[in-house]
Amino acid sequence: MDLTERAYSLAESLLSEPLPRRWSHSLGVAERARTLRPILDDDAALMEAAAVLHDIGYSPRIASTGFHPLDGARFLRDQEGMDDRVVRLVAHHSCALLEAEERGLREELETEFELERPALVDALVFCDMTTTPDGGCTSSRDRVAEIVGRYGPDTIVGRFIQRAAPEIHAAVQRVEGRLREAGAVGQPM
Repeated sequence: MDLTERAYSLAESLLSEPLPRRWSHSLGVAERARTLRPILDDDAALMEAAAVLHDIGYSPRIASTGFHPLDGARFLRDQEGMDDRVVRLVAHHSCALLEAEERGLREELETEFELERPALVDALVFCDMTTTPDGGCTSSRDRVAEIVGRYGPDTIVGRFIQRAAPEIHAAVQRVEGRLREAGAVGQPM
């Protein structure tokens, strides 16, 4: 079984029944990752695998700290022996260091998991933050607003996402620029 097949199978086993909406989101994020193939070259399969796995830390089967990037990355590393780059992308997806700081887990996350290449980090931010909770396409501004609305502005997630918003929007713009430069203008943004 190749990396992406393994990733889809694992994500489905952890998310589809207990968290069907999270599973729909993960499938949408993976679909967005496929649209980035023109700029990812040899990293396309890696990105798709990270995209479908990025939220597995929400699974009741593996959640332990309540911080899904850390829980998901630890599970992938310790229980699944997943590719280190996929693990690092899951650990740091969508400005996770800022949320880790809100939760008092920043040092743990930074110590355990190195950051992946900035272009790949941006790509996963793009995929996650331009996908609705139900798996559809959206803008990063609408996605941030949706998250603040769902969690509330004064919650841990609400505070974190508001702090992360400038970097999220900048990452999305960088990816969109790379797509334009690659002549992939027909890609949905």
